[in-house]
Order: sequence, then C-alpha cells, then structure tokens
Amino acid sequence: MSEQMHLIGFYMHSPINHSAMSWADPEDGRLDGMASFDHWKKLARTLERGCFDAAFFADTPGGYDWYRDSLDDYVRYGVCWPSHDPMALMGVMLAETEHLGLALTLSTSGSHPYTTVRRLSTLDYMSGGRVGWNIVSGHLRAEHRALGAEQLQHDARYDHADEYMDVCYALWNGIKPGAILADREKGLYADPEKIDVIDFKGEYFRCRGVPPVLPSAQGRPVLFQAGSSGRGQKFALKHADVVFAIQPQAAAMTKFVKKLAETAETEGRKDTPKVTFGIQCVLGGTEEEAKAHQTEMADRIPIDAALNRMSGTMGVDFSRLELDSRLADNTTEASQGMLMALANMAGDGDATVRDAARMFGASTGMPQVVGTPEQVADELETLWRTSGCHGFNVTPTTSHRSVEDFVDQVVPLLQKKGIYRTEYTGKTFAENVMA
Repeated sequence: MSEQMHLIGFYMHSPINHSAMSWADPEDGRLDGMASFDHWKKLARTLERGCFDAAFFADTPGGYDWYRDSLDDYVRYGVCWPSHDPMALMGVMLAETEHLGLALTLSTSGSHPYTTVRRLSTLDYMSGGRVGWNIVSGHLRAEHRALGAEQLQHDARYDHADEYMDVCYALWNGIKPGAILADREKGLYADPEKIDVIDFKGEYFRCRGVPPVLPSAQGRPVLFQAGSSGRGQKFALKHADVVFAIQPQAAAMTKFVKKLAETAETEGRKDTPKVTFGIQCVLGGTEEEAKAHQTEMADRIPIDAALNRMSGTMGVDFSRLELDSRLADNTTEASQGMLMALANMAGDGDATVRDAARMFGASTGMPQVVGTPEQVADELETLWRTSGCHGFNVTPTTSHRSVEDFVDQVVPLLQKKGIYRTEYTGKTFAENVMA
C-alpha cells in the first residue's frame, strides 16, 4: 500500500459512464458534452484541481450484442451507444492541463501494434509523458463482428496479446540514447546505428520498420491491465504497471491484492503491480438523501438495459436464464473474474441474475459508497487501508455534477486526513501514479 491514496477518474465516451440511463438524469450534461470539446476540457480542469492522477477511459468498440443475440436494447437505451472514440479527447484534455495523466483503453484485437504505439506514443511525447494505455485483449464479441475478425478463446487471446506487446516493446526500446543528433550545421538528424530496425515475425504479427515516435519523458505509456482470471493475472504481472480491478466489497478487495502479490512471487516478479479498484460514490447532504439518490438511479434502469450490458460484458445471453437463478451456476469465456466478483457481491456467492443485473446496470459491478462527504471519505479510507490497494478508479453518477461534488466535498476531507496529495510532485504520469 502506498503512503497516500491515489485517485483516477473513470469515464467512457458515450451517453453514459458506468450507470445505465444516466443520460436521462436532468442533472447530467453528457448528451450535449459529446458534441463539445468544452465539456471534456472542463472535466480535465476539475480533475487536475482535485489532484487526480489521471482520467481513465474505458471503451466498448462494437457494443453489446449477446442479449437476445441483438443490438436492439444496446441502441434503444443508449447503453454505451453511440461509442465514440476516446482517442479524440486525449489531445484536448492533455493540452488543457499540466499534470493530469490520460489513460486510454485500446484492444489488442482492434489494431496492429505499430499503429497503437504510433498513436499513443505521439501523445505521450507531446504531453511530456502523461499518457497511459489500458491493455485489453478484446473480449467483446461485437467488436470482432464489427471488424469482420474471428474471436479467439479466452487464454488464446492472452497469448495473442503477449506477442502484441513484444512488438510494442521492440518499438518503444528501439531508439537508443544519443541517437538524436539534430545537428543543423552538419544536416544530420539522427544516427541510424543507434536506431533499431525492427524485424519481428511471430505467430500472429509481422512488423518491419524503425520506431515511429521518439521516447517520451517517461519512456513509454503507463501500462494498465484488468485481467482477473489466472491467465489474465499472468499477463498483468508480465506487463502492467497498474492492475485495475472490480471487486464487490472490502473482503474481496483484500483477497485480490493478496492473491496478486502471491502470484507475482510465483511468477518471479519483484515489484507487484499497483492495484486500483473501481468504485462509485453516491453523495448526499444526508445519508438518507444519498440513499434516495442511489435508489432513484437504480429504479431508472429498465431490466433489459441492465441485462444487455451484463450479457455483452460476460459473453452470456442472460435472456435464456431465469432471473432468480444463481449467477455462479453459469460459465463464460468472456470475463471470468468479473463473473465471480458479481456472484459474490452479497458476500456468499448466491447473487441471482436479477441481483447482478440491478447492480451491473447501476455501476457495472463496482461497489457503491453511499452517504455524506464525511461518510464517503471515511469509507474510502477504510477500504484503502483494509485492502492494501493503491487507490481507486472513481466513476461518477452524473456528469459533471457528481465529479465536481466529489472534488469539492470529498477530496478536501481526504487531504485533511493526510492520506491524499495536496499538489502534484511528479512531472510525468508514471511519477505521479507510482508514487
């Protein structure tokens, strides 16, 4: 556990963040914000004012098509549809800030590693080293259908992703110290003897060329990964600086952190990755007011909207199951770790499909911390100390209102406790998030 709690804002470039139907809340400004750079500039400034490490963007290319084998409810309820490219926001938000990091989810199934390195590292270089990459292996069936590509099985996806990363590392490490001469008098820009020509030939990828982008102030983007299964954790331990996870309560968070450390030792990794947990804070002037807001959020969500999202993420058509059957009785090739986390959200593994859908619709399986700012700050401290995690990916209920409320009402309490920074100490994303 770090000496201070770390916070990352958790978003999507769609009509919602992680609460289905949040766009229908009169306080939510996302629908207008999707057509405006100003919306995202304001978000970036707010997060930097709150000394957040970064804004972290999840992504759902292709959407959710497992429920009833249809895209209808995905479109009907705006369940992350339309799914705009978060890359479009990166440069805008980085240019608006001086310290805030920006982390982007990109699938290893959706583009060639050369293209990914070129896109991410260009922004990383221009921002002075403030970019991160959340590596996902492409678990969404709809993404593969949209691309006309075949979807690999769970473990094979990670084998494919391992090779993907081998190409990325070769490109990131291919420019040696002293390679850039920039000698105007001699007319020499670089020394080719100090720049590798990558000639990669693997099972899945071919790449021949020189690195397309200069190394940033942090060398390469900060790497995030969210694998929770056995194979996924091995991938995370091989590549991730920070592991992002969703666990339903303190006991599960503690178990996850401990298990990751044990697996790291088994795999021979000396520095266990930092762990951040997804969380949603529901604030109110009183506890009763906060709980009323929580209930209002959940009641707004049609069961089909919740099941559509859960089905797409899990790779299971929950329309074929009884709503009151035990979730743990089902298996999936999609997100195995998330499935078990949801099944245990009540602490005993007996959560039903209906229970899980209600929670998933409201917060995508992330635990909700509900109460006054003082209660929320106290609970975050308890979860942080009890689990030994690095910090939290905080998803809002509405934009921008709940983000501003958290920054203005909860952050000062965490700072007063002495467990959260009052100013940035590093210049790069890596320096700030790894502190």
